[in-house]
Amino acid sequence: MKKATLIIAVVLANILPATAQTTDNMDRTEVCKQNYKTLFGGEALTGQGTDPEMMDILQKFIFGEVFRTGDLTMKQREMITCATLATMQTLPQLKAHAGAALNVGVSPGELREVMYLTAPFIGFPKMLNAVATVNEVFKERGISLPLEPQGTVTEADRHEKGKAIQDKLYPGGISSVMDGVPGDLGKDVERFLTDYFFGEIYSRGALDLKTRELLGYCILTTLEAESQLKSHYHGNINVGNKPETLAAAVVQCLPYIGFPAAIKALRIIKQEYAKPSTDGDNLVRLSRITVDPAMLDAYNDYLKEEIEASIQLEPGVLALYAVVEKDAPNNITILEIYADRAAYESHLKTTHFQKYKQGTLDMVKNLELIDTTPLLPGLKIK
Repeated sequence: MKKATLIIAVVLANILPATAQTTDNMDRTEVCKQNYKTLFGGEALTGQGTDPEMMDILQKFIFGEVFRTGDLTMKQREMITCATLATMQTLPQLKAHAGAALNVGVSPGELREVMYLTAPFIGFPKMLNAVATVNEVFKERGISLPLEPQGTVTEADRHEKGKAIQDKLYPGGISSVMDGVPGDLGKDVERFLTDYFFGEIYSRGALDLKTRELLGYCILTTLEAESQLKSHYHGNINVGNKPETLAAAVVQCLPYIGFPAAIKALRIIKQEYAKPSTDGDNLVRLSRITVDPAMLDAYNDYLKEEIEASIQLEPGVLALYAVVEKDAPNNITILEIYADRAAYESHLKTTHFQKYKQGTLDMVKNLELIDTTPLLPGLKIK
């Protein structure tokens, strides 16, 4: 019975293999055997154990079919699987997949960060359960603990660094969601999100922001957190992940979480990706910016260059109209109008915007992004 349980744990852990090694002319049985061996060093489809029929179905689906779906590397698939299993607290399967992750090139530091990343989503107790499971694998492999530190912030700069990451992924934060919380405690939650989630977790080493956001989407998919899936779709786009990559990551979760949760996440990706572009769908917002007065001239040079390039080179940028307060020229307001959300997301990835964003990070003392609803949405700009 113990042997059968181990086989099931190993098999379920196999939902992740995906690499460019496989070819389209191989049938799913061949692909299954090849990838199972790569991950676990053993043989698939042995016909042994108490439930050989189900093991056959499971292994062929995971390794022979899911493995070929989407453009993900083996490392990405194993990190996705480990994050999903940690979220579900299916610890025997997590242990099997932690070993597989190490086998396909995920470093101990990367694997530990995948576990740490789950904390803001599922809480510290469940994260610690997952860390303890992965640490068992490290000890069995002779990997010394504790691992090298990966923190990059201090008490003095955790807020500043967290805000820089948050603004890059989620311009405007969650202030509108937290408005009106009794006792004005919404402001505390906003601060926790900036300082802890983005400042202490997202700023850590070993994993880049694109990987963290992709894994975060998989964790939210597992939790069926519909509202957060919508916002994190755009966070992924803002950091450079493609919609196709997000969809492939959700499919990679599917064998663990089931069809209903996966279809919900895929539906949200589809809706956010394919929102119709009409005159009434313009994205209109106000950016209120406070600049360090000593750096105002340099900031204005960056802003002028960025606005001119955006208007000249991007058809989807309909207006970027900047004004300053007469008595406080370092207080700047910009009316931004984009053809639709896709045009806005494309704008964020342009070279000229990135130059402006990075060049003015130390100049901007406060940034407030206010999404608006036009009173006359069809009104044309002359």
